Parts: sequence; C-alpha cells; structure tokens
Amino acid sequence: TDMAEFREVFAKAKHIAIITGAGVSAESGVPTFRGAGGFWRKWQAQDLATPGAFARNPSRVWEFYHYRREVMLSKHPNPAHVAIAECEKRLRKQGRSVVVITQNIDELHRKAGTKHLLEIHGSLFKTRCTNCGNVAANYKSPICPALGGKGAPDPETEDAVIPVEDLPQCEEDGCHGLLRPHVVWFGETLDPDILTEVEKELDLCDLCLVVGTSSVVYPAAMFAPQVSARGVPVAEFNTEATPATNRFRFHFPGPCGTTLPPALARHQTEIIA
Repeated sequence: TDMAEFREVFAKAKHIAIITGAGVSAESGVPTFRGAGGFWRKWQAQDLATPGAFARNPSRVWEFYHYRREVMLSKHPNPAHVAIAECEKRLRKQGRSVVVITQNIDELHRKAGTKHLLEIHGSLFKTRCTNCGNVAANYKSPICPALGGKGAPDPETEDAVIPVEDLPQCEEDGCHGLLRPHVVWFGETLDPDILTEVEKELDLCDLCLVVGTSSVVYPAAMFAPQVSARGVPVAEFNTEATPATNRFRFHFPGPCGTTLPPALARHQTEIIA
C-alpha cells in the first residue's frame, strides 16, 4: 500500500520538513476563517486582517484578535500536533531532524512540544509595537483591561469603540506606542529572515510532509511543489485533494489526527539509543 511505501521512505529520511496549515488546527476546534462560516460579526478575516483596517479602526481589529486569543487559550493540541512533536523528539535522539513550517498563528505546535518551529505568519500571542517595533510574547487574558469581555463574534454585537490610549500599549521604557498583533496581514510580506530559514530547511530536506493545508495561500503553496520538483518525496495529508496533489508522491485523505499518528509512529527499523 501507499502507507507501507511511505513508511519505508520515512524510516530512511534524515531531514524531514513538515508544512502545516489551518486543517491541523481545525481538528482542535479552531475557526479557520477561510471555509464556510468564516465570519466574525459581519466581516470576513480578509476585511480585518489588513494594515488599512487597523489604521482605520484599531479598536475593531483588536476586538477581533482578542476574541481569537481567548478562543485559542481554551484549545488543545490534537493527535496530529502530538504525533509531530513526539516524532521530532524521538528522531532527534537518532541524530535526525524534523522542522515544522507552519502557516498557523495559534501556537498549538508549541503547546504540543514542537521545538524546531518556523511560524511564517507570526503568532496570536506576540505583539509588535507600531512605534518602536519591539516584538514581545504576550499571554495576558484579557490583553488589556478595556478588552475584557469584548470581541463577541455575534453579528448583532456593537463595536466597543475603545479609545486608542486604552488599547494594548508598548511597555518598553517610555514608549507607550500602540501595539498590534505580530501576525502577517493580507498585503504584508513575510519576514525575510524566516523565509531564508525556511528555504535553508527545504533545500536540506529529504522528505516533506504537507499537512492540513489547501495549498492555495502563497508563498507557502509553492514550498512543497518546489521540493517535489527536486525529486524529493512529498506526502500530503489532507481531508481532500488540493490543486497540488498530483505533484506529490503520496496523498493520504482524511482527518490529519487519524492519518498522521500511524504515519509518524516508530518504524521497526529505528534504532532507539
């Protein structure tokens, strides 16, 4: 079967790159904002996750992100996240490497224990100052007092219209600049340093997994096809076929939480030191 063949390739791979998208988190109950029902109040994420939207209405955008942060604090890694983290830990002891390149901003990979993680779209739990540029981890709930109890997604909810000075502020000495979520918004470019790191890992990998991503969001949609074009085996784990499926050696349909754990489980040829 395909799985038996994949397992043979997996057993020999020294550098495994795993590219993950919203499908992995959807199984943890995280709203995707791309599929049906991807609305918050009467807006789609694309209407709020832009520099222009933040410039026009930082209060509304912060309500949206506060809602998402609060939702995420109640979510847990699912069997797919756990299988990836356990595989990385086990292979590290064998002198093999696993890197996770994720489009997700929810930190569920981190929660599951993944160490070698490249978050190409940033994180819900980091902020960036619009004044001094400082990036900081931030797990406060609520992120600032004015947002407490705000952010309800119901279309009937009125905007809170919070004054800018009451929105999250920079805590660097004497700065007090307005903070924004440290995520890549529509119309913004990815961090060149992270992209360089990603390219380095993709050049090195001898097996690539694409997990829970529709392969339509660029530039991430190009990562696996580029690896495949080099002759490296790529395995796609997704609920359905994607525009890139026919370019990959393996395709495993179904929920990642079901298909991934047996794929990444210890192979009988693995030597555990």
